[in-house]
Amino acid sequence: MIKVDVRRNQEGRIHIVTIKGHADAGPHGYDLICAGVSAVSFGSLNAIQSLTGLELNVKQGDQGGFLRCDVPMDIQPEHQEKVQLLLEGMIVSLRTIEASYGEHIQIDDHGR
Repeated sequence: MIKVDVRRNQEGRIHIVTIKGHADAGPHGYDLICAGVSAVSFGSLNAIQSLTGLELNVKQGDQGGFLRCDVPMDIQPEHQEKVQLLLEGMIVSLRTIEASYGEHIQIDDHGR
């Protein structure tokens, strides 16, 4: 199962997103749920970097199955709003996957 853990600060801003595990919904390389989660998460992080120029603290597992993004809280307000909007969009997309494939992905959104 893929587990998505969203941590928010006291203002409700996302400051850590951790995605770990495998959906095990198909053979390695052909698992559409894993592919969807990867596309949504990496696409969102790439959009943040491209649109804001910020380098987020991102850690990945060597064999896949692990992605963690720490959002610095000291970034400029105009960038912070873009980052938060893109991360919230990522969570909405992941929830869409969860709604259809809840047996393979679980999202815990703390502080919401």
